[in-house]
Amino acid sequence: MNAPTRVLVCDDQALIRTGFTTIIDAQPDLEVVGACGDGQAAVDLARRLNPDLVVMDVRMPVLDGIEATRLLAGAGVEHPVKVLVVTTFNLDEYVYEALRAGASGFLLKDAPAAQLLNGIRTVAAGAALLAPEVTRQLVGRYAARIRPAEGSGGDPSLTRRELEVLRLIADGLSNGEIAATLVISQETVKTYVSRLLAKLGLRDRVQAVVYAYRNGLVT
Repeated sequence: MNAPTRVLVCDDQALIRTGFTTIIDAQPDLEVVGACGDGQAAVDLARRLNPDLVVMDVRMPVLDGIEATRLLAGAGVEHPVKVLVVTTFNLDEYVYEALRAGASGFLLKDAPAAQLLNGIRTVAAGAALLAPEVTRQLVGRYAARIRPAEGSGGDPSLTRRELEVLRLIADGLSNGEIAATLVISQETVKTYVSRLLAKLGLRDRVQAVVYAYRNGLVT
């Protein structure tokens, strides 16, 4: 049997910390190795305990979840830790910033327990978790405030079809939905996704969404 996924829970509300810990620890494949109430403690604990994943709140004292995420998973971090952001929906602008800071996904605090557990397993496995049903509301709402990168319009190394796939990812479509839209197989979609991520130097679909908005590929 594989070793359980080691999880660090960080939320400034004790009740939520306890609830998340109880739900996660009840799973045979998951283990909570620590819990804390502010971003600085999360950074310190993560560096000491080396968890596989941090469940991170956004608004916290001492150091907020965005800055903590940047320190744990941002560009240039030597040993990045996977971060799953959980927040209330009225803080979606902060979640966008957390995704830019290096988070691998986000969930809402009122999500069912099964969704939390699925999110932890998905992110721990190396996949991104950006709920398609709220992608437009999350990133699209703030697209007007995001200054497009210099020379926006996308990377010239992308083929026309790769660019199409990137736009559909940014529009919140799953691989299955992209396959149906472009009338190609899901395996072909996966190949395009892998190729465009590699060409753009992006880690996952979450970063692809941010890239697309910042470069004016989606409005």
